[in-house]
Amino acid sequence: MMSEFERLELLVKDKINKIQSKKVLILGLGGVGSYAVEALVRSGIENFIIVDNDKIDITNLNRQLMTYQSNIGNYKTDEIEKRILSINNKAKIKKITKFITLENINSLFLEDIDYVIDACDTVTIKLELIRICKNKNIKLISSMGTGNKMDPTKLKIVDIRKTSYDRIARIIRKMVKDEKIKGKVMVVSSDEKAYTKIEKKIPSNAFVPGTAGLLCASYVINDIVGDNNV
Repeated sequence: MMSEFERLELLVKDKINKIQSKKVLILGLGGVGSYAVEALVRSGIENFIIVDNDKIDITNLNRQLMTYQSNIGNYKTDEIEKRILSINNKAKIKKITKFITLENINSLFLEDIDYVIDACDTVTIKLELIRICKNKNIKLISSMGTGNKMDPTKLKIVDIRKTSYDRIARIIRKMVKDEKIKGKVMVVSSDEKAYTKIEKKIPSNAFVPGTAGLLCASYVINDIVGDNNV
């Protein structure tokens, strides 16, 4: 009998069962996070914690996977949940529809989590996620800035210490150094210089954030199946 994961199983063999057993928290469901979720569910992940406080607005349509003219005004968590279940109705989803702060961030970790994908925009939360995941021995992949970039081939999965041309990464590099954090802190980062001068809002497109999200998902899946090249 054919399975929706038949082509994937040709790659990972019986490790599909291992993939299906893992739980992934995705913080931020925008241009990066929505593509990460999509790739994870299509790669066999069945246990999700999805976190975002925002509702869909018209400016999201150019880069966020679950957005349409017909669902503007709906919560992103609700729309991502629908999309996950439309692909795999066996998926188990915990939705957290609230803004994450330093005061409530620990509420995300009340149950066992195997991986965290950080696709949020708040630098203080990115920093705290690194601290928490290091302390709890949870695998983390964090997306750095994807706005004001035009070349998705400049994105790569690297240790934070090897990043360049990224304002967010620069802040995190300093924290990692100042706090003497040991071991790798894996991020998806671009070494492309800023494409244009930012005036009021950060410009963005479909393909750079989307590629970052796919790279985040690939890090998780390759780590599960034991590909040490990621």
